Amino acid sequence: MSDRYAALKLENQLCFPLYACAKEITRQYKPFLGNIDLTYTQYIAMMVLWENESIGMKELGETLFLDSGTLTPVLKKLEAKGFITRRRLEGDEREVQVTLTEEGKALQEKALDVPEEMRTCVKLDPEEVKMLYRLLYKLLEGMENAGR
Repeated sequence: MSDRYAALKLENQLCFPLYACAKEITRQYKPFLGNIDLTYTQYIAMMVLWENESIGMKELGETLFLDSGTLTPVLKKLEAKGFITRRRLEGDEREVQVTLTEEGKALQEKALDVPEEMRTCVKLDPEEVKMLYRLLYKLLEGMENAGR
């Protein structure tokens, strides 16, 4: 391949290692989350709820970068498992409030080991992890700002 097309090589694409890592991380989570009966998307939704206890569906979707078409089935499954409730706000029927149940709160205790189990899968030292966080959030922020 000539230098003219070097920018089109897969190895020169920032998106590919990000995509592959995201896919692999999600796969690595599977056995740990299976122990607490959650998918990865359900898990990240629960993490936001453990921090907030109750949140609007729109805000939850924005926090997780999920549209309502993706988030709604996730929340339906969490509700069916008894971890959350969803209710429309009286003042605005369009807005749905998502609230943690007692079972959902109790699940947090069962999930405590998940982050440490995942850390064993990531072969980076603590300083590299901090650097990666900083770079990923910087990238994310830059992309959000560029999209506005």
